[in-house]
Amino acid sequence: MFFEKSKVMLKVQWYHCDLSRVPAELASKFVELGPDDDTIQFLQRSEEKSDWILTQIWHSIVKTFLGWFMTQTSINGWLQRGSMFVVSLQQFLKLLGADEGWRGRTLLDLGAGDGEVTAHLSPLFARTYVTEVSHTMRTLLQNRGYELLEIDTWHHDRKFDVISCLNLIDRCDTPNQLLTQIRTTLEPDGVVLLAVVLPFSAYVESGSRDHKPTEVLPIVGSCFEEQVKSVVEDVLTPAGFEVVSWTRVPYLCEGDLQQSYYWLDDVVFVLKAAN
Repeated sequence: MFFEKSKVMLKVQWYHCDLSRVPAELASKFVELGPDDDTIQFLQRSEEKSDWILTQIWHSIVKTFLGWFMTQTSINGWLQRGSMFVVSLQQFLKLLGADEGWRGRTLLDLGAGDGEVTAHLSPLFARTYVTEVSHTMRTLLQNRGYELLEIDTWHHDRKFDVISCLNLIDRCDTPNQLLTQIRTTLEPDGVVLLAVVLPFSAYVESGSRDHKPTEVLPIVGSCFEEQVKSVVEDVLTPAGFEVVSWTRVPYLCEGDLQQSYYWLDDVVFVLKAAN
């Protein structure tokens, strides 16, 4: 399916940020991205899958039944649907300020889901580690050949060059504790790739009866840029991180019969441990 140029141009707004609304020092670290080839290919595949009428009907029926005793994440893993897209390999390198020859030793992707997002980054690393709560997703990750670490012990005896934590701190029960664990397991010259959906809305899928986290992050602001400022000043700086670069991207998800794909606004940071 040909993805029209007009559609691509329309998606440029996904990446726009009003830098006049953030402090000058933070604005200077903004890296503007756009819809690259990998992004467009993901959108094309999503539109094609949305047209698979019988498959989409089957997914709707199964989701209704399994929803009584499985989480949405596990259902997606079982059906192998609902893949996500955050950043491509080229976009990651641009955020790092690195050329195509850059290589790392170890990548840890926390809450890796089905591994589709991990797959964009893992070719740059000698070893790729992942964590995931959902049992169906864990199986998919192992089938991809990634080294699966346990969610309770991943931070005990290893250090990593790059730790990716993509759209996870709004979905875990103790995000401050998670950030502390990330900082302590980062190599001295390592970096964190952190994505956060804004406007911020915490929701714990499993393990909490009311789906509210034990630790509440104090993120405030009436617009995207104000919340970016709050994430940095009220969460990341107190957690001991320094912003290397940041950007705005769409957090994309494969769609269904009603819509080809869905998206949320993501801020993506490259972080290092502050001195």
